Amino acid sequence: MPRAHPQLITGKLEKLHPTQLTVGLAEVNTKREQWKKLKRKERSAALDNHWFPCVLGPQGRHYIVDHHHFGLALIQEEVTTVPLLVLKDLSFVEPMTFWNVMSFNQWVHPYDAHGAQHSFEAIPKSIVDLQDDPYRSLAGQVRRAGGYSKDTTPYSEFLWADFFRSRISSDQIKDLGSKLQTKAMDLARSQEARYLPGWAGPIVD
Repeated sequence: MPRAHPQLITGKLEKLHPTQLTVGLAEVNTKREQWKKLKRKERSAALDNHWFPCVLGPQGRHYIVDHHHFGLALIQEEVTTVPLLVLKDLSFVEPMTFWNVMSFNQWVHPYDAHGAQHSFEAIPKSIVDLQDDPYRSLAGQVRRAGGYSKDTTPYSEFLWADFFRSRISSDQIKDLGSKLQTKAMDLARSQEARYLPGWAGPIVD
């Protein structure tokens, strides 16, 4: 029988199926550096605080719906297993129905590094095959700097990435230095961005 309640298990990172096409590789590198600074007990605690939410899907695979950046960072740091929180068992439904349910629950984000939507089949089967989206890295950088607040809206930082994508050229995004961050911070606090989750700009009467 399908499981009706969330279940805590352990899974192998290399077998986890992503639910998006991209990550920000600069964001992944930041998480790698943070991981390297942790001692053994701190690493264990970090994993205990980062259960990977997932859905059990076709062929019994676990489809993670968050922590893709952390997962890729851990793989690159040769971590092999992580704790999983199984949100729902959809292993018994047909693949197209599976993806429709995932989409309905906002558990999938099939958009590439240019912000273009693709079919669900285009999603890589492994975390290591995710594309780099530098705008997603910029979105994470701006959030950590206080440009906007962390929000529970699914894939909220991808919404911010698309906001920056339409206002910052591909030439400018090549350098994620202080000059670009200053520009992005100004954009994040502008009235143009007030529709985005976590917006922290000034309220104008």
